[in-house]
Amino acid sequence: MRIDILTLFPEMFESPLGHSILKRAQDSGIVDIALTNIRDFATDNYRKVDDKPYGGGPGMVMMPGPVFDCFEYVQKLSPEKGHTILLTPQGQRFDQVKAAELSAEKRLILIAGRYEGIDERIRIGLGAEQISIGDYVLSGGELAAMIIVDAVVRLLAGALGDEDSPKDDSFSESARGGLEYPQYTRPEVFRGMKVPDILLSGDHAKIAEWRRQQAIERTKKWRPDLLKDNNNKNEKSEG
Repeated sequence: MRIDILTLFPEMFESPLGHSILKRAQDSGIVDIALTNIRDFATDNYRKVDDKPYGGGPGMVMMPGPVFDCFEYVQKLSPEKGHTILLTPQGQRFDQVKAAELSAEKRLILIAGRYEGIDERIRIGLGAEQISIGDYVLSGGELAAMIIVDAVVRLLAGALGDEDSPKDDSFSESARGGLEYPQYTRPEVFRGMKVPDILLSGDHAKIAEWRRQQAIERTKKWRPDLLKDNNNKNEKSEG
């Protein structure tokens, strides 16, 4: 997979992309992540990419020209046209299902906005899918882009080393969209807290059932809304 990120602050990505799973995935050729600075496509000596909004109002708005020129330059860097995503609070909320869907793409082009917002003609003209990571406002789309990249890359074959690693993650299909079961490792007893006996039994069928029940109980306790969402989805599919 190739992932292009269009941003005004490419330096923000240096640390997240340079460590752990994302670094290993790049080093092994599983994913190619490229950063392009939108400001490089400004046409004046001040590298201006924003201006006051028509009609008045606070803040500054990203101008369409530099974004369009940057996007058209980036799109030509690969024969794959790519699936374009605009990070914006107005977008569809990002979740594990969406991460899995995007992981099947051969190329993603992420556009990180800044300031008060972007000129509406960017959204219209580029035909980008709008995605939001939650119901809150950030200073820009960079952090949202990092989250999407991390969630997507870890689902790519070989990224985690063990292909089964992401299958039981919270919100995954195996977890039925709920939370993951509790995990334990050595030592067997730590500060008076003991690993549940069932996990030491060696009975894999009973362990699997215990984990399933624990996942359900956790979801009921901490995220009951997920159970409601799953019930609604099942009702729609049956209807």
